[in-house]
Amino acid sequence: MLTISQVTEQTGLTAYTLRYYEQIGVLQSPNRKPGGARVYSESDVTYIQCLVHLKKLGLSLEEITEFTRDGCVMDKIKQGEDPAHFIPTLSKRTEILSKYLVELEARRQELDRIIAMTREKLAGYHELSQDF
Repeated sequence: MLTISQVTEQTGLTAYTLRYYEQIGVLQSPNRKPGGARVYSESDVTYIQCLVHLKKLGLSLEEITEFTRDGCVMDKIKQGEDPAHFIPTLSKRTEILSKYLVELEARRQELDRIIAMTREKLAGYHELSQDF
Protein backbone atom coordinates (compact mmCIF):
# COMPACT_ATOMS: atom_id res chain seq x y z
CA MET A 1 0.00 0.00 0.00
CA LEU A 2 1.20 3.46 -0.92
CA THR A 3 0.73 6.83 0.72
CA ILE A 4 -0.56 9.83 -1.18
CA SER A 5 2.96 11.30 -1.29
CA GLN A 6 4.32 8.10 -2.83
CA VAL A 7 1.55 8.17 -5.43
CA THR A 8 2.34 11.79 -6.28
CA GLU A 9 5.98 10.82 -6.86
CA GLN A 10 5.00 7.96 -9.17
CA THR A 11 2.33 9.79 -11.15
CA GLY A 12 3.46 13.42 -11.19
CA LEU A 13 0.09 14.58 -9.89
CA THR A 14 -0.15 16.68 -6.76
CA ALA A 15 -1.97 15.52 -3.65
CA TYR A 16 -4.43 18.35 -4.27
CA THR A 17 -5.17 16.99 -7.76
CA LEU A 18 -5.67 13.46 -6.45
CA ARG A 19 -8.11 14.72 -3.83
CA TYR A 20 -9.88 16.87 -6.43
CA TYR A 21 -10.23 13.92 -8.84
CA GLU A 22 -11.67 11.94 -5.96
CA GLN A 23 -14.08 14.78 -5.10
CA ILE A 24 -15.46 15.10 -8.64
CA GLY A 25 -15.73 11.35 -9.16
CA VAL A 26 -12.92 10.84 -11.67
CA LEU A 27 -11.09 8.77 -9.08
CA GLN A 28 -12.72 6.45 -6.57
CA SER A 29 -11.95 7.07 -2.92
CA PRO A 30 -9.00 4.92 -1.91
CA ASN A 31 -8.90 2.81 1.22
CA ARG A 32 -7.94 4.63 4.39
CA LYS A 33 -5.83 3.87 7.42
CA PRO A 34 -7.52 4.02 10.83
CA GLY A 35 -6.37 7.64 11.19
CA GLY A 36 -8.01 8.56 7.88
CA ALA A 37 -4.88 8.76 5.71
CA ARG A 38 -5.41 7.57 2.15
CA VAL A 39 -3.65 4.39 1.04
CA TYR A 40 -3.39 3.36 -2.59
CA SER A 41 -2.83 -0.04 -4.16
CA GLU A 42 -0.66 -0.68 -7.19
CA SER A 43 -3.82 -1.05 -9.29
CA ASP A 44 -4.94 2.39 -8.03
CA VAL A 45 -1.62 3.81 -9.23
CA THR A 46 -1.98 2.11 -12.62
CA TYR A 47 -5.45 3.61 -12.95
CA ILE A 48 -4.18 7.07 -11.95
CA GLN A 49 -1.40 6.79 -14.54
CA CYS A 50 -4.09 6.02 -17.11
CA LEU A 51 -5.86 9.23 -16.04
CA VAL A 52 -2.60 11.13 -16.48
CA HIS A 53 -2.22 9.78 -20.02
CA LEU A 54 -5.79 10.71 -20.90
CA LYS A 55 -5.19 14.23 -19.58
CA LYS A 56 -1.98 14.49 -21.63
CA LEU A 57 -3.97 13.48 -24.72
CA GLY A 58 -6.00 16.60 -24.13
CA LEU A 59 -9.20 15.09 -22.76
CA SER A 60 -11.26 17.32 -20.51
CA LEU A 61 -12.18 16.09 -17.04
CA GLU A 62 -15.73 15.58 -18.31
CA GLU A 63 -14.42 13.36 -21.13
CA ILE A 64 -12.16 11.49 -18.73
CA THR A 65 -15.13 10.91 -16.43
CA GLU A 66 -17.15 9.57 -19.37
CA PHE A 67 -14.20 7.52 -20.61
CA THR A 68 -13.62 5.86 -17.24
CA ARG A 69 -17.28 5.49 -16.23
CA ASP A 70 -17.19 1.68 -16.26
CA GLY A 71 -13.72 1.41 -14.77
CA CYS A 72 -11.01 -0.70 -16.32
CA VAL A 73 -12.99 -2.61 -18.93
CA MET A 74 -9.98 -4.54 -20.19
CA ASP A 75 -9.35 -5.95 -16.71
CA LYS A 76 -13.02 -6.85 -16.33
CA ILE A 77 -13.01 -8.70 -19.65
CA LYS A 78 -9.78 -10.50 -18.73
CA GLN A 79 -11.47 -11.56 -15.49
CA GLY A 80 -14.23 -13.24 -17.49
CA GLU A 81 -16.96 -10.63 -17.85
CA ASP A 82 -18.87 -10.70 -21.12
CA PRO A 83 -17.34 -8.21 -23.61
CA ALA A 84 -20.80 -7.66 -25.13
CA HIS A 85 -21.82 -5.97 -21.88
CA PHE A 86 -19.27 -3.24 -22.58
CA ILE A 87 -20.13 -2.47 -26.23
CA PRO A 88 -21.61 0.99 -25.45
CA THR A 89 -18.58 1.87 -23.31
CA LEU A 90 -16.13 0.58 -25.90
CA SER A 91 -17.94 2.54 -28.63
CA LYS A 92 -17.78 5.76 -26.59
CA ARG A 93 -14.10 5.22 -25.79
CA THR A 94 -13.34 4.51 -29.45
CA GLU A 95 -15.14 7.71 -30.43
CA ILE A 96 -13.23 9.80 -27.88
CA LEU A 97 -9.80 8.33 -28.71
CA SER A 98 -10.39 8.55 -32.47
CA LYS A 99 -11.16 12.26 -32.15
CA TYR A 100 -7.97 12.89 -30.23
CA LEU A 101 -5.87 10.72 -32.53
CA VAL A 102 -6.85 12.95 -35.45
CA GLU A 103 -5.81 16.00 -33.43
CA LEU A 104 -2.53 14.38 -32.39
CA GLU A 105 -1.72 13.49 -36.01
CA ALA A 106 -2.35 17.11 -37.03
CA ARG A 107 -0.07 18.34 -34.23
CA ARG A 108 2.61 15.86 -35.29
CA GLN A 109 2.46 17.12 -38.88
CA GLU A 110 2.80 20.69 -37.65
CA LEU A 111 5.75 19.69 -35.45
CA ASP A 112 7.36 17.92 -38.41
CA ARG A 113 7.08 21.16 -40.43
CA ILE A 114 8.57 23.19 -37.58
CA ILE A 115 11.43 20.70 -37.14
CA ALA A 116 12.19 20.75 -40.88
CA MET A 117 12.21 24.56 -40.91
CA THR A 118 14.45 24.65 -37.84
CA ARG A 119 16.90 22.21 -39.44
CA GLU A 120 17.00 24.34 -42.60
CA LYS A 121 17.68 27.48 -40.56
CA LEU A 122 20.40 25.74 -38.55
CA ALA A 123 22.05 24.42 -41.71
CA GLY A 124 21.97 27.91 -43.21
CA TYR A 125 23.42 29.47 -40.06
CA HIS A 126 26.19 26.85 -39.89
CA GLU A 127 27.01 27.45 -43.54
CA LEU A 128 27.10 31.21 -43.06
CA SER A 129 29.23 30.99 -39.91
CA GLN A 130 31.80 28.83 -41.71
CA ASP A 131 32.34 31.64 -44.21
CA PHE A 132 33.86 33.82 -41.45
